[in-house]
Amino acid sequence: MITQRNELLAKRKVLLWFAQKTKQKILKVKKLPAYLTEEEFARVMKHVKMPKHRLANNLAFNSGLRISEIVNLKPENIDIKSKRIFIKDAKGGKDRVVPLPKSFPEKYIKLLPLKFKNLKSGVRSLEIAFKRAIKISGIAKPEVHFHSLRHSFSVCCMEKGIPLNSIQILLGHESIATTSIYLKINPKEALEKYEELW
Repeated sequence: MITQRNELLAKRKVLLWFAQKTKQKILKVKKLPAYLTEEEFARVMKHVKMPKHRLANNLAFNSGLRISEIVNLKPENIDIKSKRIFIKDAKGGKDRVVPLPKSFPEKYIKLLPLKFKNLKSGVRSLEIAFKRAIKISGIAKPEVHFHSLRHSFSVCCMEKGIPLNSIQILLGHESIATTSIYLKINPKEALEKYEELW
């Protein structure tokens, strides 16, 4: 009788634990990525003076590069004639091709590779410079950080009508499910359908 009761208590504990974990998962809210509009980015850039910081911000916002890809970028990765950037051994060991920003000054190639002691110090330097520019520009988005420039690139692509699968390729995402988060940030098509059909 005691053994049976202990088994029931043990099962009850397991069920309570499982219910609590399930509840936590349901209640957990996944925040959408923070991003800047083109107007906000222009405001930020007015307060970025160092050429290497301007170059880094430009590549993240207008080409969707990760901060590590920017720090590791070399002159031979850029083809001015075809307006392409060739990313070698990116996240997951993959290569990809992204567009060179249309406003990219050719003189910036001389800045590559960006001069930092190592990858870690380079990443830190760019993050600090960006956060400083955000603060000075007066943009009230405390959750925005350097990687938000990559999110901004994705949102801008969607606003300009670039298909989701093309954005996936430009970002180097393994799964389109990762890219689809930007549909929630800018549900333009869903809102237009609502206006048309409701």
